[in-house]
Amino acid sequence: MRRCSAVALASAALIVAAPVRAEAERETAPTSVASTLPLAAALGPIVVTAPGGRNDLDDALQLGRAEIARVGTPDLTGALSRSVAGVSLQDAQGNPWQPNLVYRGFTASPLQGQAQGLAVYLDGARFNQPFGDTVGFDLIPDAALRTVTLADPSPAYGLNALGGTMLLETATGLSDRGMDAALSFGSYGERTVSLAGGASTGAFSYFGAFQSRRENGWRDHSPSDLRNGYADLGLDGAEAGLHVKLIAADTDLTGNGVAPVELLAARRRSVFSWPDNSKSHYGRISLHPWIALGEGTRLEASLYRQRLRVDTTNGDVADIAACEDLPGLLCLEDANEDASPLTDAGGAQIAARWGKDGYGLLNRGRVHTRSNGVLAQVIDERSLGAGTNHLALGASYDGSTSDFAAASNLGLLTDERSVEDLGITVVQEDDAIAPVRLTARTRYWGLFVTDGLPLTARLRAELGLRYNYARIELVDRIGTALNGTHTFRKLNPGLEFDWKASDGLDLRAGFAQSNRAPTPAELSCADANAPCSLTNFFVADPPLKQVVARTLELGASGHARLSGWTLDALASAYRTTSRDDIHYVASAIRGRAYFRNLGATRRQGVELTLKAARPGWQVSAGYALTQATYRKAMTVASPANPEADADGTIAVEPGDRLPGIPRHSATLSLEHAGALGSRAFTLGGDVIARSGQVLVGDEANLTPKLPGYVLVHLRASLELVPGLALFGQVRNLFDRDHATFGTFSEVDEIALAEAPGASDPRAYGPGAPRRWSLGLRARF
Repeated sequence: MRRCSAVALASAALIVAAPVRAEAERETAPTSVASTLPLAAALGPIVVTAPGGRNDLDDALQLGRAEIARVGTPDLTGALSRSVAGVSLQDAQGNPWQPNLVYRGFTASPLQGQAQGLAVYLDGARFNQPFGDTVGFDLIPDAALRTVTLADPSPAYGLNALGGTMLLETATGLSDRGMDAALSFGSYGERTVSLAGGASTGAFSYFGAFQSRRENGWRDHSPSDLRNGYADLGLDGAEAGLHVKLIAADTDLTGNGVAPVELLAARRRSVFSWPDNSKSHYGRISLHPWIALGEGTRLEASLYRQRLRVDTTNGDVADIAACEDLPGLLCLEDANEDASPLTDAGGAQIAARWGKDGYGLLNRGRVHTRSNGVLAQVIDERSLGAGTNHLALGASYDGSTSDFAAASNLGLLTDERSVEDLGITVVQEDDAIAPVRLTARTRYWGLFVTDGLPLTARLRAELGLRYNYARIELVDRIGTALNGTHTFRKLNPGLEFDWKASDGLDLRAGFAQSNRAPTPAELSCADANAPCSLTNFFVADPPLKQVVARTLELGASGHARLSGWTLDALASAYRTTSRDDIHYVASAIRGRAYFRNLGATRRQGVELTLKAARPGWQVSAGYALTQATYRKAMTVASPANPEADADGTIAVEPGDRLPGIPRHSATLSLEHAGALGSRAFTLGGDVIARSGQVLVGDEANLTPKLPGYVLVHLRASLELVPGLALFGQVRNLFDRDHATFGTFSEVDEIALAEAPGASDPRAYGPGAPRRWSLGLRARF
């Protein structure tokens, strides 16, 4: 895998270094070249971007290459948070390149245990990693991205599109000619190198990108190192074409997670326990052929094969102490203070260490996934009645095999709360802690049809229908407890009406149904009596139901000119009701939890976006209201919640808010471009505001919310010579202490040198303090 990564990164670097022809960078980009050019005169590559082809993405939220690199170096998640009010980033892991991305109350996250509710496609192929439907943002080469689109829920997008779909389209030598290079450094040892470039000669094109990021981290013991690369070779004619794409990533990321509020108040850089490290090695090759079948008809496809290996090491505090009734031995306690002797792999009881009273667990895990898939569709565009009919008929297949292994070793807690491995594997007879070896095989099939049907010159109907079939097989490599085969089926419809009310106003109304099958990770950890750790230890195999979401949406988009300004507005109102949502809930054992269906939930709200531009000025503002609530009464385990009853449970009532979702979000961006003599400059800034959110683990809304925050960022650039600019930015200008994620953690029995006597169970994922960066950017 390392050899594959090295070859890919070297190929990307060689392509970037080749001579390229300069072209002015565009501010926005179409969703698909195929959807905007006549087939017979196609001068650009036709690359599948999602099932259904164009699928009427005119009203979707889209960012182009220039916006992704607005601050000087490419940054996908930062651009989304800055530009889309409905997107919030959470520091649940505590690493800037591993955020939880929350959109409309649904999550795309690199972390197992998060309820993944957004589908992600990379150049037409599914990017959600099959073991847990996770989205590894650190694996995506930001420097290679041409566009990112957030599309409304649609059945055409298949599994996980409960709250919508993120479509990522990479650049080619035809779409983005020229070279772009950036080098920057900044606070806390931050160093970034970004290279991207491409060119074309006749029907042949090539493009490459490379990105390297490093930092020491603003919190203690938090260094991270990320490298990824991309290469594209394309051949496009008037009647057929083929693109070959290669992506590789090698990352070593530290994310020390949440910390008790009293510890953060005493010393904000402190971490609760460590180490917490994740190493990923990723390689992906994909083919994108297309061929004209006739005038207005083409066959296009995306085929991919990829490998991902993730190794995790997590040092965690554990409720392990000397037994009261068995002198000289160690015991494991649960939330009810029931203790059982700690045993090793041979079943022998483990002796306490003389003079030591602080113990933890060093949890190690590895998942190695090999996956492949294909999306093939026939696209037909032809005149019908008063407009053009757009028909897509296709099928998809995604298969994977994942090998997972994990074990917990006993460790000693140091004065700095790191966990020193004692080399003793803990195996409890009741499976509360046990090693795991598991093979999971997934097979996902989909059949879909979409049709953009013109009803009149101004009224259009978008119809969609998709059948999803999922088969998941689990094979226990140690015993038989994990063995099981699960199948899920669903036929999802969708219908939307688009009305062009006037030349500057479009209205829409629609309905869509989508579903999500439980992942191997969730199916393997769904027993309250045999919970798993936060690092994915799986010990049981009871059934879970699939999640089904139904969305109603109204929307409008407008375009106007006023006093020299060009105005673009987008408004949406939606209601998504999900049945049998899957959540990760706490168990009685510290640091362990399990998955369960939590009945019905509802996410509804409005989104408003306004963009204004005139020569030298760009202004954008956005607001999102998200009301996410439970619709069914239930009892949930939350032993660390200070308001839990004697059994460690809380009672959830209909109308209680879902944790981790801010109700109000707003963004404001302003940028001015001018000249100082013969030198061009830009000066801009962003305001990002998020209201408070319910703590994870407080589904009953019994404790105070995580406070909201308002952050101000500034950025500027100055042209030194043509093609070379100095840029800089300051994030969190006013150095606001804030947190983006909150939960609970038991701290009453752990000695905190920075905060003696700490007992508050609240734990926050702190946001970064004021940071600066400075760099050079060259464009040719």
